Amino acid sequence: MADGQARRFPDAHDDIETALETPDTAQTRSTAYRLAYADAEFMCRDELRPVRLQLELLKPELLLSEYGISSTVVLFGGARIPEAARKDDARTETLADLSRYYEEARRFARLVTERSLAAGGQTDVIVTGGGPGVMEAGNRGAAEAGGVSIGLNIVLPHEQAPNAYVTPDLCFNFHYFGIRKMHFLLRARAVCIFPGGFGTLDELFEALTLIQTKRMAAVPFVLFGEAFWRRIIDWEALAEAGTISPEDLELFRFVETAEEALAAIDGWEGSAPS
Repeated sequence: MADGQARRFPDAHDDIETALETPDTAQTRSTAYRLAYADAEFMCRDELRPVRLQLELLKPELLLSEYGISSTVVLFGGARIPEAARKDDARTETLADLSRYYEEARRFARLVTERSLAAGGQTDVIVTGGGPGVMEAGNRGAAEAGGVSIGLNIVLPHEQAPNAYVTPDLCFNFHYFGIRKMHFLLRARAVCIFPGGFGTLDELFEALTLIQTKRMAAVPFVLFGEAFWRRIIDWEALAEAGTISPEDLELFRFVETAEEALAAIDGWEGSAPS
């Protein structure tokens, strides 16, 4: 409600408190008597899924807007990629080797955040999935630069809890993967993909598909680690087979370092201004 605007109806929070003060009777103990918006059991019914989808879209949008964040730089990457100092704990030798991308993501996020702070701190804010691995590295780099960063967590049975470097006021939690992925891209000025697994591949191809089909405006799109990405995906074979167009291979570029990524983003043809 706008400052100075008189409230003509009871506040929703006040009504919750008032309802708790009613006499204890069979009627007031019934779940039917609970205020609908304060009834967790009711809100979790299958029939309320459209409402929950709307709430998951609306809550982060409102809070990010209130925070003044106008654009983001998205970091996708594997939750299992360790910090170099912990690479001995990696499950495979390949994961241990990929630990250099933890450090590269950390450094990239720090550089991006330093530039963001120089411009006021509300553009090109780092956003990650909020978990461990590359996600942690991105939020950590932003924190080391003295800036804020966003974490878009999701409820999973393992791996996914907020890392310690996400700005608490910008740490969100999701039930629906689809709504979470929308929030990754709604403010994206650039998308940066680090080595990862199924989740990273899902995010990579969904974003590329949106750009390819022009359902999303083209933005700088960089993949860290050319050798990794060429080993697991035969990009040219897709074009040769005709399942994608040769020009689709121009939608993204390979980089190895934070500096290369920044140069690619800054020099991207048609890159949106921050």
